[in-house]
Amino acid sequence: MAGHSKWANIKHRKGAVDAKRGKIFTKLIKEITVAARMGGGDINSNPRLRSAVAAAKAENMPKDNMERAIKKGTGELEGVNYEESTYEGYGPAGAAVLVESLTDNKNRAVAEIRHIFNKYGGNLGENGCVAWMFEKKGYLVVEKRVIDEDTLMETALDAGAEDVREDGDNFEVVTAPEDFEAVKEVIDGAEITTLSAEVTMLPQNMAELSGRDAEKMIKLMDALDDCDDVQKVYTNADIPDDVVAALG
Repeated sequence: MAGHSKWANIKHRKGAVDAKRGKIFTKLIKEITVAARMGGGDINSNPRLRSAVAAAKAENMPKDNMERAIKKGTGELEGVNYEESTYEGYGPAGAAVLVESLTDNKNRAVAEIRHIFNKYGGNLGENGCVAWMFEKKGYLVVEKRVIDEDTLMETALDAGAEDVREDGDNFEVVTAPEDFEAVKEVIDGAEITTLSAEVTMLPQNMAELSGRDAEKMIKLMDALDDCDDVQKVYTNADIPDDVVAALG
């Protein structure tokens, strides 16, 4: 079982993306603001900002929203000062959970994140307890109906990708973080449509969940995704398709 797409596909199938468009915009604006604050407002010289703007464009965010967020980050407009934090913990049956936060109030954020873990059968752990289970990678998903495996593999590997692998109805393209933009540019240039494309944290092994544990895990991840102070959530939980379908 390939790693990252499991939770991404669950969100897609449950309709969470469309239902929470406003929250998605809020999280993207935070990321653009912080990226501009840390690396400047020029997307050509700021890879993090370039990735954040690309993600915002993929969600059809209006250009004005992106420009305001950049100006808040560079100080041209007054804005909120967000702090970055990473939290680690365990979900039901010991599945690993990694949470990235951007917040203007770290005390509020950690209290809310701890509450969510406890509510859905998990627990917040110490720094380093699960981070070692994940690896930062560039990651692109292409539907099998879009392209055959040999053509995608030749295109991606020639562009510098590390691996192309199958996951259900999709192909996954994995890259080193520093090669992600170059590989994405080649794939886009070949007019190969991607379902998702990002630099993310991929689990190195999966934890199979079933029954009530799987149901509680989906609810835990949904609640964390819905938290205003949370930017991204990663897990190594392998959720059965029938549980996803039942909750969808």
